Amino acid sequence: MFSTLKDPPALRRDALASLVVFLVALPLCVGVAVASGVPAELGLITGIVGGLVVGALPGSTFQVSGPAAGLTVLVFEAVREFGLGTLGAIVLVTGLLQLTLGVLKFGRWFRAISVAVVQGMLAGIGLVLLFGQLYTMAGVRQPRSGLEKITGIPGLVADVVTDRDALVSFAVGAGTIAVLVLWKKLPAKAQLVPAPLVAVALATAVTAAGGLDVASVEVRGLIDAIQPPGLNDMTSLGSVAALGTVLAFTLIASAESLFSAAAVDRMHDGPSTDYDRELMAQGVGNTVCGVLGALPMTAVIVRSAANVQAGARTSLSRVLHGVWLLLFAVLLPVAIGFIPLAALAGVLVHAGCKLVPVKDLVPLWREHRGEAVILGVTAVAIVTTSMFEGVVLGLLLAVVKSAWETSKVGVAVDDRTDGRVLVTLTGNATFLRLPPLLDALHALPRDRPLELDLSGLRHLDHACRTALEVWAARHNADGTEPVRLRHREELTTAA
Repeated sequence: MFSTLKDPPALRRDALASLVVFLVALPLCVGVAVASGVPAELGLITGIVGGLVVGALPGSTFQVSGPAAGLTVLVFEAVREFGLGTLGAIVLVTGLLQLTLGVLKFGRWFRAISVAVVQGMLAGIGLVLLFGQLYTMAGVRQPRSGLEKITGIPGLVADVVTDRDALVSFAVGAGTIAVLVLWKKLPAKAQLVPAPLVAVALATAVTAAGGLDVASVEVRGLIDAIQPPGLNDMTSLGSVAALGTVLAFTLIASAESLFSAAAVDRMHDGPSTDYDRELMAQGVGNTVCGVLGALPMTAVIVRSAANVQAGARTSLSRVLHGVWLLLFAVLLPVAIGFIPLAALAGVLVHAGCKLVPVKDLVPLWREHRGEAVILGVTAVAIVTTSMFEGVVLGLLLAVVKSAWETSKVGVAVDDRTDGRVLVTLTGNATFLRLPPLLDALHALPRDRPLELDLSGLRHLDHACRTALEVWAARHNADGTEPVRLRHREELTTAA
């Protein structure tokens, strides 16, 4: 990074890239904070820490960290259940846990999490974010649960149609979404200015020029927004619910960051990410955010992609984007107060839609139906229950699916000319395959000598071993010649 200071062309590219990332990050930092139910400044603090602290640490060269839409729903639930002070404690412990996992070299193992679970997690978050922010677009208080947010849509439509203030507010949000969608249709030169910044700026200008009565962001000031967790906040983490939230934060933030790193590595030909160091860097960042009482952070693919596409050469661009966020928060905090909440809600509705992998669902269903089921179940569970329960259910389904697919047992029956029947078992004999295995064994003739060959089995668990012993004992009890076995160390004959 420091070598760039001696290379003017590279320094120029990093500086320009950092400005692009700053313009992308600014509306997202504020929007994620507001949607999470915390002061807007806390989103900026997390973005600043992501640039100045995480950006200067080794791990990934081009990945940019900050508050992410993927954690919005979980943060909102945590603030509502435990309070804003406890949020800082939760983020602090999350950071320490990430740091510990990184030191213990667990970073690479997060890549072993099923992609379907991660996609389902993001899809569920996207759906809750999408339906929840529709209410904010209309200036209406959103329901508590994800299911209520969906079932309340007809009532929301009625409010928008019958209430002029709700209609005006919703129109501002809808206009913001329209700008975000249409901006990609413009020439490449126009797209050098980030779409979220343009959309929010236009919405702010239209609202101010038209004198529209639309709710705007409340500004408290950067210093006033910092609320370090106290001793009572730390002791409140002893509950099962709080510990579950910490685990959910750790799992989701780590997985999203490392999956983002893998995606960013495919966008450039520079140094690859060191996953353990990147996990440690995220841990340091979240620890600092927790001490400051700010939002949790993850690596964010939107900002990271903007950084690479803007021509960044080193990690200096990540640090500089944090500098610009800090200068803006210190010198122009009043500007945040003019931003309409409906415009930020529109940005997050658009972000929520992008989290749902609509284009991938049909190909995934055709090629990997089981993965598609895991994705769908995880997403639905998150919407109908909670983030943590949905992710746990998805992980359990992924484990069961893998166990089912790997525990395949082949049963080959060979009638010998001497009257003996040779039964050969191959594969992995586990309790998941017991029913068809026992059906095949019980269908064998009882009046002929049997020879059971187990040498082709790679694994024989206790349930199958016991079931085979019981079957052999019953067969021998009929007075037939005892079952002969090959590979006797795996099974004893009930003679």
